[in-house]
Amino acid sequence: MAKGFSIQNSSLRFRIFISMIFLTLVSSVLIGIVAIYQFKEEAKEYHQERLTRKENSINEHVKFILDNTSYPLTTKNLPLIFKDKIHELSTIHSSQINIYDLDGNLIISSKGSFKIDGTNHSKISDIILKIIRSSPQKRFVDLRLLNNYRFRSAYNYIEDNQFKPLGIINLPYKEETHFYDEEMQSFLIRFGQIFAFVFLIAIVLAYFLSSYITKTLKLISQKIEQTQLNKKNERISVVNASSEILTLIKAYNKMVDQLEESAKKLAQSEREHAWREMAKQVAHEIKNPLTPMRLTVQSFERRFNPEDPNIREKLKDYSNTLIQQIDTMSSVASAFSNFASMPAQENETLNIVETVQLALDIFNEDYISFESSEEEIITTFDRTQIIRIINNLVKNAIQSIPEYEPFPSVQVKIYKERNAFVCIEVKDNGSGIPNEIRERVFEPQFTTKSSGMGLGLAMIKNMVESYGGTIYFETDVDKGTTFFVKLPITN
Repeated sequence: MAKGFSIQNSSLRFRIFISMIFLTLVSSVLIGIVAIYQFKEEAKEYHQERLTRKENSINEHVKFILDNTSYPLTTKNLPLIFKDKIHELSTIHSSQINIYDLDGNLIISSKGSFKIDGTNHSKISDIILKIIRSSPQKRFVDLRLLNNYRFRSAYNYIEDNQFKPLGIINLPYKEETHFYDEEMQSFLIRFGQIFAFVFLIAIVLAYFLSSYITKTLKLISQKIEQTQLNKKNERISVVNASSEILTLIKAYNKMVDQLEESAKKLAQSEREHAWREMAKQVAHEIKNPLTPMRLTVQSFERRFNPEDPNIREKLKDYSNTLIQQIDTMSSVASAFSNFASMPAQENETLNIVETVQLALDIFNEDYISFESSEEEIITTFDRTQIIRIINNLVKNAIQSIPEYEPFPSVQVKIYKERNAFVCIEVKDNGSGIPNEIRERVFEPQFTTKSSGMGLGLAMIKNMVESYGGTIYFETDVDKGTTFFVKLPITN
C-alpha cells in the first residue's frame, strides 16, 4: 500500500528548498500584517489625538463664554448662556456640540434633531454617567461601530470658576478613514509587486542553493546505496568541498577500502575452507584403499617364495587385490570430478505449475510474482530437481537486485511451447550481467559473489540438459536479466 507524502521522508534538498521558500513567504506575510496593523494604529492614534485637541479647544472656548456671560452660572441658565453661542462654537470647531444637565438630559444642541448617526442623544445612559462621575478626569470617550464606521463621543463636565459641575458637554466624532484606507491599499499593491519579485528570486536562489548544498551529499548517498560486499566499490573524489563534507568523504573512502579488503579476505577464506574440506574428504577416500594395498604388498613380500608351487595363484590373488583397490581409488577420483553432477533422478508424474508455486512459497519477498498460461501442465520430472532449479534461479535474481532499487521485481512465468516443451522464465530488474563474464556464467567454480563455490548454475545446467532441455539467458546491464529454462514434456 502506498504511503502518503511526508516532509520527514522527503529529500534534504527538497526540505532545504521548501524551508527557504516557507521562510520567505512567512516573513513577507508577517511584514504585511505588521504594516496593516501599523496603519490601523496610526489611524486610531490620529483620530484619538484629533478628538482630544478638538475637545480641549472647545473646552477653552466654553470657559471663555462662561467667564464673559451676564447670566448666573447655574445648570438652568446653560440653555440661555449658549443659546446664541452653541452654533458659533459648532461652526468654528466644525463639530456637533451637545450640552446635557447633570442627570444626562439634553438641554441644548447644535443640531435640530436629537438622533445623530442613528443614535438617540436626548439622554445619556446611566452607565456613562457613572463612569464620568467615578473618573478622576471626569471624562469619558464612548467608542462604537455603526455601519462599518467608528464613532467616538467625548463627555466631560462644564465647570464654573469654583470647579463646580454645571453640566455635561458631548462632542460626537466620526472617524474618517478614507485617507488611510487609500494609503494602505496603495501600500499593499506596491508591497504585493515587490513580494512577487522577491518570491521569484527566492525560488531561484533556493533551488540553486539547495542543489549546491546537497550535490555532494547526494553523490555520497548514491555511492553508499551502491556499496555492496560482492563487488568492487568506487571511491569518492570531490574538490572545493567543505571540511564537514571532506570528513564524511574520507570516512566513506576508508570504509570502502576496509570493505574491499574484508570482502577479499572473506571470499578467500570461504573458498579455502571449501576446498580444504574437499581436499580432506578426497584424501580420506584415497587413503582408505592405500592401507589395504600396503598391507597386501607387505604380506606378499614376507610370504614370497619363488619355489612355491602355488606362486602363480598367489601372484594372481595379489594382482587382483591391487587392481580392486586401484579401481576403488579411480571411482573416488571420478566421483569428485563429477562433484557438481546431480544425484540419481527419481522421476514422477506431476503438475509442474503446482511444483513451481510450491518452490516459490519459501521466499518472503513480496515483489516476487508468478504467472502461468495454464492451471496444469502435467509431465514427468524429478520434483526435487525442479524445486532446486527454481530456488537457485530465483535466489540469484533476488541477489542481483541492488539494495537501492526502489521498485524491485522478480517475475516467474510458465507456459507451453508447441505442446512439446514447458518453458520457465525468471526475470529480474537487477544489475544485469556484464559482457566480459557472460560466457563464463555456467562454468563450474565461477562466481561474482564473495561467497559460495560457483557451482549453482553449472549444476542447474547439468540437471536441465540431463532431461534433454536447454537453459540460456538474456541480459541488459543496469536493467535486468531473464533466464529461460526449456524442458521437454514427457508422459
